[in-house]
Amino acid sequence: MISKKLIDLGVLALRQRNSRGTFKPHISIRFRDNAGDLRTFSIDTTRTPGKHPQPDAYLITHAHSDHHGKSAMLSPRAVCTDKTAAALEIRHDKKYVGSTCRLGNEIEIEGTVVKTYPTEHTAGAAAFFWENDVGTRILVTGDVKDASKLPPCDVLITEANYGDPEDPSCHFADDLDSMKCALFESGPVAFGAYEFGKAQRAVELMRGFGYNGAIRMEARVRALTRSMLEDAGELAGLESEGDDEVFVVAPWELDRLPWNVKKYVLSCRADYSYPIIKISDHLDACGLEAMVRKLNPEVTVVYHPGGHRPSKFSKHLNSIGIDSISIDQIGNVLSNEFI
Repeated sequence: MISKKLIDLGVLALRQRNSRGTFKPHISIRFRDNAGDLRTFSIDTTRTPGKHPQPDAYLITHAHSDHHGKSAMLSPRAVCTDKTAAALEIRHDKKYVGSTCRLGNEIEIEGTVVKTYPTEHTAGAAAFFWENDVGTRILVTGDVKDASKLPPCDVLITEANYGDPEDPSCHFADDLDSMKCALFESGPVAFGAYEFGKAQRAVELMRGFGYNGAIRMEARVRALTRSMLEDAGELAGLESEGDDEVFVVAPWELDRLPWNVKKYVLSCRADYSYPIIKISDHLDACGLEAMVRKLNPEVTVVYHPGGHRPSKFSKHLNSIGIDSISIDQIGNVLSNEFI
């Protein structure tokens, strides 16, 4: 049984109920450190109220809202990269009070050395890697765009945003040529992209295509982009004057731009009214499977997102001989009083 295999590896995956009796987001991992002390790392979840026992760390893989840094960032036990902390502060106008490290460096949490690795999902997005008392290598990825720098592990805790191999929308490749053509067409052009993650990827891609002019953005997106990218180039306000008419705005803001602006959405979703250019911040189903094969874990735990895809991806992995369990199959449930 896979749960027993996890226990044999010295790892307990658990879910936690909050005071309302519903599940807190995502999961926690319990293990013993090299000194034999029991430790709990909560992954991409909300804070437990201060009157209750706390985990040893709230690991925040990146600053997207569905990874709940807005809540965890207010705990001194929060852990993330410096860029993720900066993004959280800009996005939520709150002071990050936890610990940080540079992406690629190590951080010590209650005697456990945790290494960080890039996932390229957003600027600063990190996978966390550590070993328990019996030498089990544990890797938490968060969302992944590029798994090439992730280390082999024994227990992999990962995502399945596009993990359903039977869903055609879960198979895609970035259409860089279409984005480049749209950028250099005559006349003004706008790309719809979420303010954190996709907007910065859009800027990186445009600079890589050789576009050196101004890119017009809303103020908070400019602040995020300047903070996240070392060489973002010239960024201007939406109402700035000049010859450069290239915009990056949230998809729902495209309607507010002038009628003569050609408008596209950078996404792999098909539910927008504007033409789609497939640019994703995630691995597709084939990419996720390839990542798991490369990392070669003994057990894969699929914890994100909500809905059916973790279960679909986990079942697919089991069908090809890779032991896996999804969050909905985790039966270890604790309340706030027993974290």
